[in-house]
Amino acid sequence: MATQTIMSGRDIDRSLDRISLELLEKNHGIDELAIVGIHTGGVFLAERIHKKIVDHEQGDLPLGHLDITLYRDDWSLISQNPIVRTTDIDFQVENRRVVLVDDVIFTGRTIRAAMDAIMDYGRPLSIQLAVLVDRGGRELPIGPDYVGLNVNADAGERVDVLLAEKDGRDEVVLHGAKE
Repeated sequence: MATQTIMSGRDIDRSLDRISLELLEKNHGIDELAIVGIHTGGVFLAERIHKKIVDHEQGDLPLGHLDITLYRDDWSLISQNPIVRTTDIDFQVENRRVVLVDDVIFTGRTIRAAMDAIMDYGRPLSIQLAVLVDRGGRELPIGPDYVGLNVNADAGERVDVLLAEKDGRDEVVLHGAKE
């Protein structure tokens, strides 16, 4: 079993540049748009995307952070004492196109939980999904609108997104890759 770097820091930055521009293009600017990062890795990526868009558009763009721990259908299987983080959505989601941001999409369960959590804040015009890595293997019919990298990872492989804000460096690593 090998470990393979599948995205460098420069690759991550280029992907976030592209995702940011695609978001602007699809949504015709930032009117009605809001960015929401899913704890934990999605929060840092959402902050980066938000900065890129604000720098480009020179406008006001709501940014939020979402904890989905207690919305997961499998939280009791993950831990008897789940770690609950802060949700910070200090804007109205009604009449907004909410873009959920996460680091990796795999089964789709995290995103399903995030959509349930967002709906507790109101009914947005739409919910879109931006992910840095789509590793395949969906259990639910949920797909991202914006993707940095598609990887066909086997069930036994793990994709780790390392970010400077929490890991001291930017890198995406595939663990358990066949040599």
